[in-house]
Amino acid sequence: MIIPILIVAVVLWRIYVRTRRSFGRQRVRPRPMVVRIGILAVFGIGLLAMSARAPWSLAGVLAGAGCGVLLSLFALRHTQFEATAEGRFYVPHTYLGLTVTALFLIRLVYDLMFFREVASLPSAGVSPATFHESPLTLAVSGAFIGYYIAYYLGVLRRSRLPTREAATAMPSELQ
Repeated sequence: MIIPILIVAVVLWRIYVRTRRSFGRQRVRPRPMVVRIGILAVFGIGLLAMSARAPWSLAGVLAGAGCGVLLSLFALRHTQFEATAEGRFYVPHTYLGLTVTALFLIRLVYDLMFFREVASLPSAGVSPATFHESPLTLAVSGAFIGYYIAYYLGVLRRSRLPTREAATAMPSELQ
């Protein structure tokens, strides 16, 4: 019983941290962003591997990831970047990041509730493996992964570009 409670606690903590990062000015921290990109890439590869046998599942992952990348490009257009003497910062597009995260969480909670209800039936024969068979679940997961990988890559790339503020505030770093 303690393992599920710990898992739920860790997931809730990560949701809180993710939500907090969607508001206000954030310092660009390349190392943690690269780690997040790596973790999300591993999960994305895992989703692709699990869904490779079912064409609809694979299509769901790929379509979701494509939509996530397109949303991240829109969000990057509306992200503000600045360089000051204290470092480089960005202000993320609040609503898109929260929307993608909320969709992912809503679908996760729905799947868990469905699995719990169906698994309680003695003749259901449902296993956790059925989660990767839902194209909608995989599309939402793909959108979440595609959005954050592309968004973090875009933030890292755009934060390295020289700006007027960077040229006046940090001339030694740009040379």
